[in-house]
Amino acid sequence: MSEDLPRAEDPDVTEARNGNGAAFDRLVEPLRRELHTHCYRMLGSAHDADDALQDALLRAWQGLERFEGRSSMRTWLYTVATRTCLDTAAARGRRALPMDLGPSSDRAVLEHAPMTEVAWLGPYPDGSLGWGPAGPDTRYEQREAVELAFVAALQHLPGNQRAALLLFDVLGFSAAEIASIMDTSAAAVNSALQRARAIVAEKAPSRGRQRTPRKLEDARIREIAADFASALERGDADALVALLTEDVTWSMPPLAHWYRGIEAVSDFAAEVPLGRCPSWRNEIITANGQPAFACYVGESADAVHHAWSINVLSLRDDRIREITSFIDPALFARFGLAMTKP
Repeated sequence: MSEDLPRAEDPDVTEARNGNGAAFDRLVEPLRRELHTHCYRMLGSAHDADDALQDALLRAWQGLERFEGRSSMRTWLYTVATRTCLDTAAARGRRALPMDLGPSSDRAVLEHAPMTEVAWLGPYPDGSLGWGPAGPDTRYEQREAVELAFVAALQHLPGNQRAALLLFDVLGFSAAEIASIMDTSAAAVNSALQRARAIVAEKAPSRGRQRTPRKLEDARIREIAADFASALERGDADALVALLTEDVTWSMPPLAHWYRGIEAVSDFAAEVPLGRCPSWRNEIITANGQPAFACYVGESADAVHHAWSINVLSLRDDRIREITSFIDPALFARFGLAMTKP
């Protein structure tokens, strides 16, 4: 991949080596968002990405004398961030979605407790996205490579395979560069890539299906999300179901039960969000490069509505094929959302 300054001879590098924290911040700041996005892809959690990036930058600051300038500062920081994420992934294990834990439910499950012991995959605010230095031969568009289906598939890979796939197919590093980053051989990198691609091809939707949203205008994508949110607010089951594909899925981490197919999803929608939740308010957002909306629930239409879930939609053509509702009010602050609506 092409290398960008700064390198070892850059004045800010020299000053940072001499203990100038402001110089180090100037080196890091242009790369912070893309490094955070890389950490999210590696770990499947924006919170874990926060911790990993903070740890990585501390390691980089403390080990700056080891930066010899044989690569760019960008490559060196990716090296430190990737190794930090590998350590984190080894210590914390992989993130999951409900479909990783068991089969789907045919009918609405009305009473079941959240599974707080599971490390759940989390959504990623589009405002946090940073695009890395992709090369011309990368196999995944960088926005595609932050979609939930892809990030979920990555969680099924061992850490070394996950890192190799992201660095090569998403960010455009060469096998030789990745071997240096991961302290291994180019042959080992190529082997890891081959195994990783096979698993991702099995776990994630085909690239053609993933790229469907790119065929639609942004306004149309937003309209689909708004139509779904509006049908939910109105309690209009027919309008809601009309937006779904026949093989639609609906999952709600941290709840383990999930639903597949129009009949099961329709039954759940009628029984729970439309039948047992008195009133909804929604705000259209984006997450993971996909259409999304934030849900607020109230005891009545004229009551204060409280933060409830972040809902990420995956599309096929102009229909919704996956709904992932992250039931966690704590996520609203990360998306810059208010905790209540009138």
